[in-house]
Amino acid sequence: MLKLVRYIFGTQRGSGRPGTGGRRWRLQPVTPAALSARYDAAQTTDQDRRHWANADHLSADAAANPQVRRVLRNRARYEVANNAYAKGIVLTLANDCIGTGPRLQMLGEDSEANGVVEKAFARWAHAIDLPEKLRTLRISQLVDGESFALLTTNPRVDEPVQLDLRLIEADRVCDPSPRMVPDGRHVDGIIFDAWGNRLEYMILRRHPGDQRWRGPVLDYDRVPAEAVVHLYRVERPGQSRGVPAITPALTLFAQLRRYTLAVLGSAEQAALPGGVVYTDAPPNGEAESVEPMDAIEIDRGMWMTMPGGWKMGQVRAEQPTTTYGEFKRELINEIARCLNMPFNIAAGNSAGYNYASGRLDHQTYYKSIRVDQAHIAANVLDRIFHAWLDEAVLIEGFLPQAMRALDSDRRHQWFWDGQEHVDPAKEANAQATRLSANTTTLSREYARVGLDWEAELRQRAKEKALMRELGLTDEEAGPAVDSEREHEDEDAEQRIEHQGR
Repeated sequence: MLKLVRYIFGTQRGSGRPGTGGRRWRLQPVTPAALSARYDAAQTTDQDRRHWANADHLSADAAANPQVRRVLRNRARYEVANNAYAKGIVLTLANDCIGTGPRLQMLGEDSEANGVVEKAFARWAHAIDLPEKLRTLRISQLVDGESFALLTTNPRVDEPVQLDLRLIEADRVCDPSPRMVPDGRHVDGIIFDAWGNRLEYMILRRHPGDQRWRGPVLDYDRVPAEAVVHLYRVERPGQSRGVPAITPALTLFAQLRRYTLAVLGSAEQAALPGGVVYTDAPPNGEAESVEPMDAIEIDRGMWMTMPGGWKMGQVRAEQPTTTYGEFKRELINEIARCLNMPFNIAAGNSAGYNYASGRLDHQTYYKSIRVDQAHIAANVLDRIFHAWLDEAVLIEGFLPQAMRALDSDRRHQWFWDGQEHVDPAKEANAQATRLSANTTTLSREYARVGLDWEAELRQRAKEKALMRELGLTDEEAGPAVDSEREHEDEDAEQRIEHQGR
């Protein structure tokens, strides 16, 4: 154990350097004293000493140093690549968060200019496959802890604006030389200014694990921070790099696979006609000799005889396989908790859920999804949109003249895919009640399902006009409904309500 020391400011004459008045610093060892605290959690006893052995007081960047993050990334990637539950959880989170991709809605006063910008941005997003890149960014954030993308120019983009989003792995953003010592303005490939703003990123030209590259390993580029999108979750003040979101679940994933293999091995051992031979004779008793550890082949469906004085006993499976399902459920539930995901979504199984409990669990999950979407909109989408708009305004005749002014109105918002309701009829009634009570707006209600209220109202007006032209009512213009199917749906809704009670 390290000795505690304290600095004593002494005043001994003649012991200091000239001009110091005899003062000097000296070290005096201090005997560790028992911690006096009224909190039980601050006490260290013989029972919990080993439990708190790894607790430290490191800073955020020191705790998540490059070596630690590299180990966590490698293990998280391995687990997601080989564990079906880990793979499914990560893909489900990415799909629920990004969906088919965000949609832009301009909030300026000029509705015509807004429509032109929205359509032009949608065409560009389709040309570079923006939704797929956003899903990859979200997966990398979950598995690697952080994701990076470069705002670059791609001449192969078939659009007037040739801006592109180039994704890179976190391994490439690092210090190119091990001799570089991190300080307050330089943390593992990121250079900061005096106010904590990012100035540059040092990005390797090749992946450290790419064995096909024949050039120098330390070749890198210094990329301005304005051209780098860095997505990660800040969990501690002063944190500069991210750690995998599934870090608390890595050991649980390993336990789940080990337990599954143990149960499988136990079942196989019990099913196979294997056994051991033993004798009740004393050490010097009369029994025919048998070679130690000798294997005896047994044909299926055949009886066999043993040497004199020996008996056959089958190896019994003592492992409690009856608790496998319960243990697996609890472990998956604990794994999903660190991601704010309910068990039925993590396991892909809603057996045992009723309507009320399913809705209650999903509320927390979808709230977490909305938080992630807001974080991505602020740190990724807004930067991409402003970079796209800065290039678009330089193209003559591409955007309305009002958008090319220095004081142009760039207010906007993002729409995401809505979450399907389990009971559409109840949700429609709730919407009608909120609108009639003036506690909501059409914009907010359409945004819940990921739709643009202006576009939907214009489409509905066109439909109404065509219905009047053709002399059709709402009931006549509606889709045909199978009466038998309708009765089946009603019976199913009644069973769901009964289970909820």
